Amino acid sequence: MKKAVMFGGGNIGRGFIGAVLAEAGYSIAFADVNTDLLDKLNTLRKYTVHIRDTECRDQLVENVYGVNSTTDEVVKEIATADLVTTAVGLTILPRIAGAVANGIKERMNAGCKEYLNIIACENAIRATSQLKKAVYEKLDDATAAYADKYIGFPDSAVDRIVPPVANDPENPLDVVVEEFYEWSVERCGFCGEIPNVPAMHIVEDLMAYLERKLFTLNTGHCITAYLGSLKGYETIDQAIADEKIYAIVHGAMTESGEGLIKKHGFEPNIHWTYMESIIKRYKNPYLKDALVRIGREPNRKLAPSDRLVAPLLNSYSYGIAVDNLIKGIAAALHFDYKGDPQSQALQGKIRECGVIEAAKEITGVTDSKLLSKIATAYETIATEIQ
Repeated sequence: MKKAVMFGGGNIGRGFIGAVLAEAGYSIAFADVNTDLLDKLNTLRKYTVHIRDTECRDQLVENVYGVNSTTDEVVKEIATADLVTTAVGLTILPRIAGAVANGIKERMNAGCKEYLNIIACENAIRATSQLKKAVYEKLDDATAAYADKYIGFPDSAVDRIVPPVANDPENPLDVVVEEFYEWSVERCGFCGEIPNVPAMHIVEDLMAYLERKLFTLNTGHCITAYLGSLKGYETIDQAIADEKIYAIVHGAMTESGEGLIKKHGFEPNIHWTYMESIIKRYKNPYLKDALVRIGREPNRKLAPSDRLVAPLLNSYSYGIAVDNLIKGIAAALHFDYKGDPQSQALQGKIRECGVIEAAKEITGVTDSKLLSKIATAYETIATEIQ
């Protein structure tokens, strides 16, 4: 049986990538630091993915087990793996680079001539390239030369909503997901034969798919969260059902979409159909996706290359109106959640130097007209959505 090592045994690891790899005939070694999770994986050796959408069904995932990602266990697993994937979050990738590097060295020392592809399945642009850089920093010249020949690092874009629904005590590994998923992987990054995973969509130009997803799904998702939080809602489906919030979210996604069509040459009708399908996903009543989960780490989401500011600047550069994207950024600047350090740092920055200076520092926006519009929207957005 083919084997995959999956760094990250959380809901996304189990509910998305783990599930599609299992369907493709892989056994899966989940590498994690959560000893309770590892114990459950090694005891139960299976779990169920509950797909909840317009149609509901269950998928049994078997042939799974757990290994500690900080020990030699995971190195030995990588040494004999057919595929390595991650779902740990962008900031954790450098922490697993050492284990990946040691696994590659173990393969070389064993004389392994089999190709291995390593794919970071993170909600970020070119996450695999970032992991590759961190891994190569830990390789000596001989191992790096081996990796150049036998190890592939294809970049990917992933899309599936997997909310942290409370687990059934009798089935603690089970996970709830939506029906929709998309896993696009760039052809040029592979070494050897591309793995036979039917759910893997092989593409030539990944950047277009990355930006389409990040600046459509994630843009609308977080604007819904920030506006919903400002109005006192708790979940995405509650917030998007509000007509005033819906109008701004739809408007912002349309503004972003017009810029994406200009930049990447997307066929307009296909893109608008894609956008409407995403808004339909927000309305899924089964997911109960908490606004604080989507809204957390607002400074990262307000960064120049991320889901709010990048589509704003892209569309603005084509002369497209960006009023609703500005309202989304204004709502993000209001996000005040005591359980999120970035949120508290953001609020402190605004109190310290005002909205314009805080927005300028966090977003990297320097255009005085945009900054003035952001400041105005910041003052009016709460009233506008009431």
